[in-house]
Amino acid sequence: MSVLWKTILLLTASNFFMLCAWYLHLKFKWLDDKHMIIATLISWGIAFLEYNFHIPANRIGSQELSLTQLQVLQIGMSLLLFIPFSIFVMNKPIKMDYLWAAFCLFGAAYFIFKK
Repeated sequence: MSVLWKTILLLTASNFFMLCAWYLHLKFKWLDDKHMIIATLISWGIAFLEYNFHIPANRIGSQELSLTQLQVLQIGMSLLLFIPFSIFVMNKPIKMDYLWAAFCLFGAAYFIFKK
């Protein structure tokens, strides 16, 4: 498997855990302000899983990709995963803004990865 594909797979897993750590607590109404410490501890635990994928992704990816390429890849993947996460997990409707943002990120990726 190529370095790029390993990086993409690891960043996909990392971004899934990142989205869960950052936003999943919002879905559970019982985690109100009184339970903020519980939400924080759960999120930290999930974020630990995120880092177990993100750090190796950056280490592996840096063998062939520049720092800028790694960052654009990370941001693009974050948005690509955020859209289905928002729709299917958080039950939020998709907006045209999401699609325009994704289009802009595809453009950024094109220019960053263009040889």
